[in-house]
Amino acid sequence: MFYRTALVVPILSLAAAATWAAAGPSDPQIAAIVVTANQVDIDAGKLAQKHAHSPLVREFAQRMVTDHSGVNKSATELVTRLHVTPESNATSQGLQQGGDQNLANLKSLKGDAFDRAYVDHEIAYHQAVLDAVDGTLIPSAQNADLKALLVKVRPAFVAHLEHAKTLQSALSKP
Repeated sequence: MFYRTALVVPILSLAAAATWAAAGPSDPQIAAIVVTANQVDIDAGKLAQKHAHSPLVREFAQRMVTDHSGVNKSATELVTRLHVTPESNATSQGLQQGGDQNLANLKSLKGDAFDRAYVDHEIAYHQAVLDAVDGTLIPSAQNADLKALLVKVRPAFVAHLEHAKTLQSALSKP
């Protein structure tokens, strides 16, 4: 079970990294967090599409790539329209580092171990992102369009979390 512990600790630090001073992150910082969070999941999904053992995991990975690419497209279009440049920050950097660590770990696994590690990470990751969206990003967003985008995509993250939990349960059955 090392892979579960090794991956969950960096993810849980996302919630801690998302804790900001009373003012919260700025809109450019939120934009960087959103784009990075989605890209991390796209990268993991692409790897899972190639290396997952279970067809259900490959299908889920395709859904992650498709959905998160769509969110990034919407976010990029919004920041372009608003003339906002995403601003790298501790949270976006932490997300990228955690994503890189996850990819390195996943690349060392094969078969069922890969599938379980990918799905376990997806559960922890989506929960951490939802916690950040609800507790920090939506409340801190100053631009109405940015806030609306976050609110609009939130149900998809909830659906991803529930799908991953269902998949985790299916993978644990003999």
